[in-house]
Amino acid sequence: MKNVEEQQEALAGLDDAAVCDYLLRNPEFFIRNARLVEQIQIPHPVRGTVSLVEWHMARARNQIRALEGDMSLLIEQASSNEALFSSLLKLQARLAAADSLHDMLNRLHRWARELGLAGAHIRLFPERWRIGAPSDFTHLALNRQPFEPLRIQRFGNARHYLGPLHGPELLVMLPQAKAVGSVAMSLMGQHGDLGVIIFTSRDPQHYQAGQGTQLLEELAQMLPTLLERWIERQ
Repeated sequence: MKNVEEQQEALAGLDDAAVCDYLLRNPEFFIRNARLVEQIQIPHPVRGTVSLVEWHMARARNQIRALEGDMSLLIEQASSNEALFSSLLKLQARLAAADSLHDMLNRLHRWARELGLAGAHIRLFPERWRIGAPSDFTHLALNRQPFEPLRIQRFGNARHYLGPLHGPELLVMLPQAKAVGSVAMSLMGQHGDLGVIIFTSRDPQHYQAGQGTQLLEELAQMLPTLLERWIERQ
């Protein structure tokens, strides 16, 4: 009677953690009990039950598929990054070869058109650049006062905005632009206080929240250095 009670007490204390702990401390268990491994049946949602060996093989196959998927994603990302780097190098060379600010802005605009966009524009904060009269750069000025509500509404705490702009917002950012469906905007400079680069598309769905911004980020850091060839910083 005492032995039965002891066995019941031992079984009552035998939970998942105890079994796992025992198997971890006795890795030779399945070697000593190889026939048991073949006999153990695991519940299966489709086939009812499968053997432990089959279950383990299926789990291994799933892990291999997941690894293959991860590897494919890494290869795809590497290829995308290589294409992005190559595109940026070519653009930088084209912009650096410009013989005036007007030429540089035209080259940037043409590059955007080659990508199927409506155009590319640069607006600068006049308190950070010497673009006032009598310079030829006054049209690039972006007044902070009307821009700040737009920045709060569209950018929030981010450095980029992708999506549509309403009529009054377009008048602030691109007063001369026509047929703008959506935009991609990025604050330029390390602290985002030098100005804004804007890419426009006629398609209202072309730029949307959640799209990648790596290209915008790289351009926003690269352009101020190129602009300094033609415009003095304050």
